[in-house]
Amino acid sequence: MKKVEFPDQSVWPSLLARPVLSLEEIDKRVAPIMNEVKEKGDEALKTFAEKFDGVKLDVIELSLTEWEEVDDLLDEELKSAIHLAAQNIKKFHSSQLIQEPVVETMPGVKCWRKSVAIEKIGLYIPGGTAPLFSTVLMLAIPANLVGCKEIVLCSPPNKSGKIHPAIIYAAKLTGVHKIFKAGGAQAVAAMTFGTETISKVYKIFGPGNQYVMAAKQLALKHNVAIDMPAGPSEVAVIADQTANPAYIAADLLSQAEHGKDSQVILFTDSREILNQVEKEINQQLERLPRKEYAAMSLGNSRLILVEDLEQAMEMSNAYAPEHLILAVENPEFLAEKVINAGSVFLGNLSCESLGDYASGTNHTLPTNGYATAYSGVSIDTFIKKITFQKVTEEGLRNIGKAVEIMAGAEELDAHKNAVSIRLKNL
Repeated sequence: MKKVEFPDQSVWPSLLARPVLSLEEIDKRVAPIMNEVKEKGDEALKTFAEKFDGVKLDVIELSLTEWEEVDDLLDEELKSAIHLAAQNIKKFHSSQLIQEPVVETMPGVKCWRKSVAIEKIGLYIPGGTAPLFSTVLMLAIPANLVGCKEIVLCSPPNKSGKIHPAIIYAAKLTGVHKIFKAGGAQAVAAMTFGTETISKVYKIFGPGNQYVMAAKQLALKHNVAIDMPAGPSEVAVIADQTANPAYIAADLLSQAEHGKDSQVILFTDSREILNQVEKEINQQLERLPRKEYAAMSLGNSRLILVEDLEQAMEMSNAYAPEHLILAVENPEFLAEKVINAGSVFLGNLSCESLGDYASGTNHTLPTNGYATAYSGVSIDTFIKKITFQKVTEEGLRNIGKAVEIMAGAEELDAHKNAVSIRLKNL
């Protein structure tokens, strides 16, 4: 990791820059995959499964037998952990189900909003070396709470044509309706356009590699919504002299191991903490099974010594991290100054991994600086809010003249007449 001391504000943009991805080159590779699936449907999915996943599939949809046998493929300890996480996630997200009031903006004019679930949604769940069954919980639980009618899930099969049993178990627990053996950009294409087997959805959720992310961006051009734009995983830690260096190193490595494009940053006002964290990272890295991924990520990462915690928070808000850990003596005070972050973890015991799995908050969060404008996934991500209004005779008399004047000023006479014709008949 690169160490930087007391950087001048003029160099912050370059210092806090993410690893640059060649998006144009990625799009060139993804667009033909999207078009192939659009034109050839299931046939294209099977071709790509053989090409990219190394498996020849006869059937894309998960069979009833595979649904039923999954209970026997996981040990009880893991199943209990999944249930505990699901319980906490459901409890936290249930608190977001709020009935909004009817508002009388003036006598005789009532306005309100109604939350309506998005009917058809698609979940993309990565498999391979890191099968993210926890993401199934994060996405399917709120989708079910709001009442999405059709929830489909795509995940890449292994070379035996199987999907990781923990993904299936989490899907079964949370009410996913169908699972399909499709990965990468081709899975996103299938949910965007529909195939003989996979239904077209209205919104696509879930993480993935740079090709999946590019495919999701292309889905927007075909009237399919996505949860949020995203990039590689990242974490920032703000630490003072009370922090535990071993904890900080573990937190930084927990995000670094996601992949070579991930990025982690430490802001601290303590030179001693900075040096101890660097030492701990080097020691802990050697014990990680995914140390090659983590090591590449650390090449994109920074250990930054700042003047004080005020400057640390200013730099963090400029960076807008996906995850922010406040490993300081008074985290509640510092938390009030957070403006840009996906999810915040307060104190030395609140490690980011807890939010990734089981505390209850959602781990599908804005990355790549999008926390300046986007929120993490919540109940609201799975609903549309439709406005309603009802106007009585009294209300029309109270509001009508103002509308006539405004429509006339904009030279939209048909708008004005829609009010005038009613006022004349009162």
